[in-house]
Amino acid sequence: RKEYIRSIPHIIIPKFTLGNIHSRHDTEYRLVVMESGQISQNALEAARLGAYKYLTRKLGEQNFFMKIMVFPHHIIRENKMMAMAGADRLQDGMRLSFGTPIGRAARVRKGQTIITVKADKTQLEIVKEALRRAASKLPLKCRILVSFQ
Repeated sequence: RKEYIRSIPHIIIPKFTLGNIHSRHDTEYRLVVMESGQISQNALEAARLGAYKYLTRKLGEQNFFMKIMVFPHHIIRENKMMAMAGADRLQDGMRLSFGTPIGRAARVRKGQTIITVKADKTQLEIVKEALRRAASKLPLKCRILVSFQ
């Protein structure tokens, strides 16, 4: 119901594609969620930064390609409640309880890919560690899948 939403929060993720876009690599690494849920844009940005900084430090800017595969479309709302004596006389409770926008989130399903990294086969352990660090920033259980081309 868009008529209740007055202002939509900005997207804080500046880039969804990182690294060398034009490079050719023989291995694709994917971070896949194991359960359905929502991932806030703050968690996505933390995962992106954690993986990207580790990869650039270990491999350099030109030796990998990373892409965030989900977009935070869903607007998260909060119905603020007072927590004091006599609050029931001042607030409306659950009447008109749509809430105000506080952030954005990406809705994901079980088995959906969150982050894709393309790199060489020789850099297997480095990329897996970067994706493990990214997975620790996310609220859902994740798995790392590797496919050789």
